[in-house]
Amino acid sequence: MRHRKDHRKLNRDPSHRRAMLRNLVTSLLDHEQVRTTDARAKEVRRIADRMITLGKRGTLHAQRQALRTLRSKEVARKLFDTLADRYRDRPGGYTRILKLGRRVGDSAELSLIQLVQEDETPSEEATPSS
Repeated sequence: MRHRKDHRKLNRDPSHRRAMLRNLVTSLLDHEQVRTTDARAKEVRRIADRMITLGKRGTLHAQRQALRTLRSKEVARKLFDTLADRYRDRPGGYTRILKLGRRVGDSAELSLIQLVQEDETPSEEATPSS
């Protein structure tokens, strides 16, 4: 049983794992999509959603908390200006993970993690009724 097991280890020591996830979250918020392995994408999703929630708060304390994780002040500025406004009315679920298949070299499951665009949500008129 996995009681009290909070995260995936990703075969790295804690400092390396933390640095890798910080880099991936910064790249995701900067480029709005990242191609990585499935397990890494699932871990990055947790941190990225937390960062966008901090961006929506917009307080000085939230900015300092976000800068503890993010590697770039420009990405933090983008988070608090454009991304926070984009997801202002969305209660959560800011990222999407798309499965891409297996990597050729080591057959690892690859995924594309991307930020959800607000205008891509289907409206009630667009969905066919059953």
